[in-house]
Amino acid sequence: MIYISTGGFYNRNAYETSLEFQQNEIYNIELSGGLFESELITNLKSLSSKLNFQIHNYFPPPLEPFVFNLASQNKDISQRSFDHALNSIDIASDIGNGYYSFHAGFLLDLEVKELGKKVKKRTLNDRSEAVKIFIENINKLAKIAEQKGIKLLIENNVISERNYNEFKEDPFLMTQSEECIEVMKSVPNNVKMLVDLAHLKVSSNSLNFDAIDFLTKCDSWISAYHLSDNDGTTDSNQPFSEDSWFWPYLKKNLNYYGIEVYTYDFSVLKNQKLFLEQMLKS
Repeated sequence: MIYISTGGFYNRNAYETSLEFQQNEIYNIELSGGLFESELITNLKSLSSKLNFQIHNYFPPPLEPFVFNLASQNKDISQRSFDHALNSIDIASDIGNGYYSFHAGFLLDLEVKELGKKVKKRTLNDRSEAVKIFIENINKLAKIAEQKGIKLLIENNVISERNYNEFKEDPFLMTQSEECIEVMKSVPNNVKMLVDLAHLKVSSNSLNFDAIDFLTKCDSWISAYHLSDNDGTTDSNQPFSEDSWFWPYLKKNLNYYGIEVYTYDFSVLKNQKLFLEQMLKS
């Protein structure tokens, strides 16, 4: 099934966005981010008989914003991230379509204002310790998710050229295949990967690795995709086209394809969905 992300509609709450999607004949929605609203889940439940929802990452947005990081060595942030994931799993079980997907962790605790921008250099946490914490949190969440019939999907992170130049190393987990494999071999079978193909394009350019090799090595864990495109330097959530690099390597039999193109033009979003449907049939 093809879902369209609400991630680009960050200046309104997900209920308002979902109503607008429905009015524009978009019925499969990936809920991601947006504004806090106290009755959000109750309102979304009223639409769940008409719309199909997937729950992604920083959803539902909390009253007090923070940067979700399941690899944090800050106990408060780690606990808030874990509690957020537990809540998201509950909501996925209630109104979702079988999955809760989320980003891999970081070696630092970002501020909300830094997301999507150049990150100021600072001391990074130990990588092996961050991976250990991340895996421990995933394994705890996986047990709870399994009891609720939910599969977890970990999304590969993105490192832009400017962030790599700032740090001279990679401050994010699971940008390369080796670390993805390490994590996936350490978690249970109800945990798979959501590969963001735009993230992969940028990261492979920044770190000088082969994106196709990444897909090959991680193939057995890939159960979903995020699709958008960019110039290879920044994750800009631009529309994909027939010239996009990933078509020959895309699995065509999955249950979850997420369009993460950021635009308020619903004709563009609907055309992207139609085009993706055609490519999956070809």
